[in-house]
Amino acid sequence: MTVNEEQTTISVALENLVREVEALHAGGYRLVQIGCTDVGGAYEINYSFDKGYQYQNLRLTIGPDTEVPSVSGIYWGAFVYENEMHDLFGIPVTGINIDFKGTFIRTAEKYPFSVTRRGGDSCRNA
Repeated sequence: MTVNEEQTTISVALENLVREVEALHAGGYRLVQIGCTDVGGAYEINYSFDKGYQYQNLRLTIGPDTEVPSVSGIYWGAFVYENEMHDLFGIPVTGINIDFKGTFIRTAEKYPFSVTRRGGDSCRNA
């Protein structure tokens, strides 16, 4: 059986992220994943949601020192993705419901996927 999935991606401003996530939650969407990637000196964070095989993606693009508000108050399990963003990319995420403060994923190099590649401590939770 093949399911053709409808999928949309919407760019979202940082200040609207939590409001947009709350709207999807109220609309019955479930959080599928939060993924992050380096886009040439910045980060692209994709928040993916599903409802009845209809996917909605919120795409956030931020600079390396930008704090991102947690959505774990809306989707409890988001704390896993948010701790990963912190530990692998060095992205400061504020208000995580379960914040491991840099000990969720142990790596030989601190923030191995940081766009600054400093391996430094710019993250406030370090």
